[in-house]
Amino acid sequence: MTATSTAPAPDTGAERPLKPAVWRGWRKKCPHCGTGPLMKSYLKVRDTCTVCGEDLHHQRADDGPAYLTILVVGHLLVPFFHFGFTIFRPDPMVLFSVLAILAVALSLYLLPRFKGLMVGVQWAKRMHGFAPPEARSEA
Repeated sequence: MTATSTAPAPDTGAERPLKPAVWRGWRKKCPHCGTGPLMKSYLKVRDTCTVCGEDLHHQRADDGPAYLTILVVGHLLVPFFHFGFTIFRPDPMVLFSVLAILAVALSLYLLPRFKGLMVGVQWAKRMHGFAPPEARSEA
């Protein structure tokens, strides 16, 4: 039985594929290996991948995931509000209650996925310290 090394492969500075990194981030997986968990809690990104050892502490998602979540949830729920009110004419409190529950549930689902997506983009584009050390010293 041979032991496999979990050390990350040396970074050659070659271009990283964007689509797989974004998809892995959306699934809340490591953008490098796609198997290790990206998050250690609801929105806290791990410092390193537990599977491949990729450094993830460079990420700087900041407020981007929140803005994307508000943008998407707003654009999805406004048509429901309009058509629900004009077609069904429910009691305003019923409409508010249903849409509030939908907005909270959708936001809780999307927020960590958008954060993973942004970390995947940063990793693929070598932003915020994801570049190899040689490339960082040249800049």
